Amino acid sequence: MNMEAVMGVLLGIGLGAACGFRIFVPLLVASIAIHGGFLTVTPEFAWLGGTPARITLSIATLLEIAGYYLPVIDNTLDVLGAPAAVIAGTILAAGFIGHMDSMLQWGLAAIAGGGAAGVIHGGMAAIRAAASAATGGLGNSAVSTAETVSASLVSILACVLPVLAVLLLGAAIYLLVRFVISLKRKLAQAGTPDKVEVQD
Repeated sequence: MNMEAVMGVLLGIGLGAACGFRIFVPLLVASIAIHGGFLTVTPEFAWLGGTPARITLSIATLLEIAGYYLPVIDNTLDVLGAPAAVIAGTILAAGFIGHMDSMLQWGLAAIAGGGAAGVIHGGMAAIRAAASAATGGLGNSAVSTAETVSASLVSILACVLPVLAVLLLGAAIYLLVRFVISLKRKLAQAGTPDKVEVQD
């Protein structure tokens, strides 16, 4: 595998994983970059750079971002968006992973792109739930803003410096997994009554 192919894999993984923050933002960034000639996608995904795709993704992106600022709907989107993030991450990653067998292409896209998107989405959902419980929902908008900014920055960075984007995503996944594990431990401790020792 030559360097161009390696960079394509990293680009696909970076954009795919970014779908964990926002599903449509990375797709829109990729669509704009493909249309502008900044990125090259595999032939079967050439439609992503077309005008219909850009218009549809622009509307979907605006609706998704707006939805996360509405109480109750944001938590519903977290649940519904989990499988969608994995699917979008897999498809987007596969679109840039070429020069290899199709089974390996889709397998790598599903594991690295879709899998990373799923982990990130789950971690952010846990953070939103914790923020909602701690602030009565007032902190959700801050989390939503952070997600949108992260999705935008990581998507753009993946197009320009894919190696750095993947490294940052790796660090983000590590921190999110640690947060979720820590949160589960705290919830488990809170739900377990303290044992009282009886001394003679």
